[in-house]
Amino acid sequence: MTSLGTLGVAVIGTGRMGADHVRRIDEVISGARVAAVVDIDAARVKHLADRIEGCTAYTDPAAAMDDPGVDAVLIASPGPAHETTLLDAFARDLPVLCEKPLTPDAASALRVLEAERALGHRRVQVGFMRRYDAGYRSLKILLDQGTYGRPLMLHNKHRNADTPPGFTNAMMINDSVVHEIDVTRWLLDDEITAVRVLRPSPTGNAPEGLSDPQLILFETAGGRVVDTELFVNCGFGYQVSCEAVCEGGTARIGDDHGVFSNTAGHWGGAIPPGFVERFEEAYDRQVQRWVRATLRGEVEGPSCWDGYAAAAVCEAGVLAQASGERVAVELVERPALYR
Repeated sequence: MTSLGTLGVAVIGTGRMGADHVRRIDEVISGARVAAVVDIDAARVKHLADRIEGCTAYTDPAAAMDDPGVDAVLIASPGPAHETTLLDAFARDLPVLCEKPLTPDAASALRVLEAERALGHRRVQVGFMRRYDAGYRSLKILLDQGTYGRPLMLHNKHRNADTPPGFTNAMMINDSVVHEIDVTRWLLDDEITAVRVLRPSPTGNAPEGLSDPQLILFETAGGRVVDTELFVNCGFGYQVSCEAVCEGGTARIGDDHGVFSNTAGHWGGAIPPGFVERFEEAYDRQVQRWVRATLRGEVEGPSCWDGYAAAAVCEAGVLAQASGERVAVELVERPALYR
């Protein structure tokens, strides 16, 4: 750490998510500064670095990690690049906040997990930001306290206005439902053991070849059942909600998006256009918590195990999506470091 107790962060990957994290560290949160930015686009990364005092532009992640002003790494590059970057960070024993996915598949995620375990201590927090959303955090507290008794089921809803060009059926699992996978495991403190995907008649708003909407069903080790309505071309905005059905009651989050108005012949509220707007405060809280924990010499939040488990469930989900069959999730035994 620097003598002033400020964490010097290298942000690796400066596309939409990475650039937003650069802004967040530079303008929103406390205790950290952007010491380096990294991207294969040299012009883009230079433009970012020139706007931030004391920030250096790199095109090589390893070179940025060797910068004496860098104390920690935030990875926001495309998923296939994560494994190499994470292993380079481990070689330097640097703390990491890694945007999801940890890696794109279970085998590579397991390699990362084993490499971190070889260090003998955690270094990675995975960027499952919903765990830092106020609504999800409140629901987690209710479930952990047993306020409504033992949870039996979860009902999730995940809607996007539209999808970018090239969005595929597999991406519906790997890029969208992965969030429901993580919050299911977290809220219930239970592993997902099987997946089934139902595909109703697609909307006319979906690109050709994309089966949208879909209904994804999870079974857990504790006997719970979880369903997720995934509708990524709904046309009207971004909606995420979760309802827990418990033995003594139910609790739902995600319905309130701000001011609800009644005026001149209409009533209602606003629907956010995308995930960045809906979860902006969660992203802020996630990065702030990571910075504070790192300055204390600690690691908290979603772990490499959570990233690996999510990747394994995604793989089962993609198989279930293609086959229409129930597919079991295969996980290795959970190492002691992540219990």
